[in-house]
Amino acid sequence: MKYKKWLLLLFAAGIGLCKGGAQTITDLKEVTWKGFKRLTFKLDGNEAWYTVPPVPLEGKPWVWRAYFPEWHTDMDSLLLQRGVHIAYINASDRFGHASAMNRWDDLYHYLTTQLHFAARPALEAVSRGGLYAYGWAKRNPSKVSCIYAEAPVCDFTSWPAGKGKGKGAPAEWQKLLKVYCLTETEALQYADQPKDNLEALAAYKVPIVHVIGLQDQIVPAEENTLVLVQNYIRKGGPATVIPMTRGRQDLEGHHFPIENTAALADFIYENVRKQPTPLPADSFIHTYGKLENLLFRIRHKKEVTVAFLGGSITNMTGWRNKVEQYFAERYPETHFRFLNAGIPSLGSLPHAFRLQNDVLDRGRVDLLFIEAAVNDRVNGTPEMQQQRALEGIVRHALNSNPAMDIVLMGFADEFKLADLQADHIPAEIAVHDAVARHYRLPFINLAAEVHARIAHKEFNWEYDFKNLHPSPFGQEIYFNSIKTLLQTQLGGNQPKAMVVKKMPEAMDPLHYGGGRYVPVKEASVKNGFVLHPSWQPADGIGTRPGFVKVPVLEGITAGASTNLSFQGSAVGIAVVSGPDAGVIRYSIDGGPEKTVDLYTQWSKGLHLPWYLLLGDGLKKGRHLLSITIADQQHPQSKGHAVRIVYFLVNGK
Repeated sequence: MKYKKWLLLLFAAGIGLCKGGAQTITDLKEVTWKGFKRLTFKLDGNEAWYTVPPVPLEGKPWVWRAYFPEWHTDMDSLLLQRGVHIAYINASDRFGHASAMNRWDDLYHYLTTQLHFAARPALEAVSRGGLYAYGWAKRNPSKVSCIYAEAPVCDFTSWPAGKGKGKGAPAEWQKLLKVYCLTETEALQYADQPKDNLEALAAYKVPIVHVIGLQDQIVPAEENTLVLVQNYIRKGGPATVIPMTRGRQDLEGHHFPIENTAALADFIYENVRKQPTPLPADSFIHTYGKLENLLFRIRHKKEVTVAFLGGSITNMTGWRNKVEQYFAERYPETHFRFLNAGIPSLGSLPHAFRLQNDVLDRGRVDLLFIEAAVNDRVNGTPEMQQQRALEGIVRHALNSNPAMDIVLMGFADEFKLADLQADHIPAEIAVHDAVARHYRLPFINLAAEVHARIAHKEFNWEYDFKNLHPSPFGQEIYFNSIKTLLQTQLGGNQPKAMVVKKMPEAMDPLHYGGGRYVPVKEASVKNGFVLHPSWQPADGIGTRPGFVKVPVLEGITAGASTNLSFQGSAVGIAVVSGPDAGVIRYSIDGGPEKTVDLYTQWSKGLHLPWYLLLGDGLKKGRHLLSITIADQQHPQSKGHAVRIVYFLVNGK
């Protein structure tokens, strides 16, 4: 499917583009710098500027000076003559701290959204500017075309701490400790220096060039550039180191003349020019609703609880951790509490019944992220159950806190990409979109974004994104879109008061908004079942968090049976399905008996949490669920085991 056709489908579906929040520009002046026009201004009170080339290139490619913007400017002049803008914002004495990165985010947002600068600038770092350039690049690897650095600081324990071969700068070291709010012991153990955690930047293949002095006693290359470059290359990142050996080596080797400036300018020019214009992230954000209450709480510096409800893509290290870091760094005066309710393999049906236990019972939630689309497809959850489950989650959450803000997300997998390639909107995405639209909630269509960006030739699924469990590259795609939503939603005018959201009429009256766990101890244990107060497997096969060392109702022989008396419109079981999972026969209220095989395609190597809805759309009143272990078994199963962790009931 062609990209333009897909965009038309997106806009026809009613996607609303995000609008950026207001930024304050003051003291705007035009000056002349080396014959070029320069615009100086204050951005939210911070000094900034950009220099305009005589004939700007199409798309406004630009270079971002990290620090010492008036040092070694010959290359800047060459780039200006070739049509490249140069920009800078003052974040002096911040040493690459998050507070400096916030200023950088503000400048980037202003230049790219208001002045339409290119999406991927080159970063130019001199000395301590390395702390800034790499700090921002690692937070925003998709927004960097290349990095050029001169004797950059890549580890602040080298400079200004001076704990290695370098001389150090004691006064600057004390400033750094104060900015970072660290003791010296804590700072020496700090694990996110420019040289660290380069996986995402390397995944984006951001080319870097460092020029160094071999006699540098201020920022020794062996403690800075050579360590970073070695780490970067090991992660697959392209890197070049060029020693500057000709000419006078001043300031104990830290200052040196730049050889072949034109060739280095070519490196930047070619990289800012060859970058394709990426699709805007806000094209895939459905702004059906706002995060007004979250904004109110942040502006009033109230405690904010953010919960993440999802499967393995939520639980794994990646976008969730980056969202947590973004909140903590962007709003340091607000105390954030984060709840990770991601459990691998679980989709919307399990989420609907575990929401109370895993999220709501842990205190007030102010912002809830929900993802279920990948596991709903992989687990084969019927579309009707998906909608009832997802709607149930939203209604249950809002009933617990009518001021809760909720964000729905539809992640990508190979099946969805195939659907989109065939001009078919995946059922899971359609369900998420419909629920978000009905309840006026933001929805990020990440499956559509991944597909569109691949079609736009921004990256490749196999080598870049890897699979439905995203690589660091893919995690950045997800985080960037979520960050875009947060930036635009939280950058507007301050709400006057919290908004109590009105609950609309249900889309489906049989939604699972009353979903809950019923403890297995409430079952009537008949012959052959045993209640284990803290079950764990004896076969050494793996388990999932929350489904081991918990009460389990277990039967391992054919003919074993148990009953549950309950009141609600739906009933089911959450089991652990391992290598010996069996088959059950069940009936409700003595009705016709049905059979379900508990063995799954993953059971051979894992005691998998598996949720089964056994009855739905039941009439009001009490009901009786009867379960018996059948004598047949799956061909690959080693036994007849039935291990019930929870009964699932929708209703009081």
